[in-house]
Amino acid sequence: MSDNALSGLVGPIVLDEVVAARAPWDALVRKGQTLRIVDLKGNQAVDFLMYAAADDAERYSAQDTIAAQGNLFLRAGAVLLSNEGRAMATLVATPVAYHDTIGGACSCESNTLRYGHHTKGQHACVENFLQANARHGRGKRDMVSNINWFMNVPVEPDGALGIVDGISAPGLFVDLRAEMDLIAVVSNCPQINNPCNGFDPTPVRMIISG
Repeated sequence: MSDNALSGLVGPIVLDEVVAARAPWDALVRKGQTLRIVDLKGNQAVDFLMYAAADDAERYSAQDTIAAQGNLFLRAGAVLLSNEGRAMATLVATPVAYHDTIGGACSCESNTLRYGHHTKGQHACVENFLQANARHGRGKRDMVSNINWFMNVPVEPDGALGIVDGISAPGLFVDLRAEMDLIAVVSNCPQINNPCNGFDPTPVRMIISG
């Protein structure tokens, strides 16, 4: 039986895992390999960070990436830069129109502020990032602004950020080609208080090939 999620990938499959709804994930992606992130059910936000495998102080920089491409949103062809100005990965393909760079990661504190004190105990992306980063000796001060794959965060006319229904669908994907050895870190977003996950977090699939 064919597996459409593997279509177009080149080279051997190095890793193929499903990340449960609300869960963290991390893996080493070697230079030249492709990391494919598949939105299995549709409308699922995937929060994403990268760190250079050879130098833990070098990590993804939203500021450098946005400035270099002159656009807040990530589309096919975008090069993701580090805080050293070096290419970490290239978004080589995605059938999704664009992806978010500025919406940030939900936290217990931001949930409380936005949605009420009753949400404080809810699991959030910051906790997922901390759990995954702890396996590599990183802590809260190593957190930087993240990418939100599949998330729709339009900038309103008054400059405010909207968080609205996603523009993904079941089976849509992101293909990232690593331009250096890197550690990819994911929070499969557990948010249930806004429509970034359709109020129902679902699993995603992570495939490394090449």
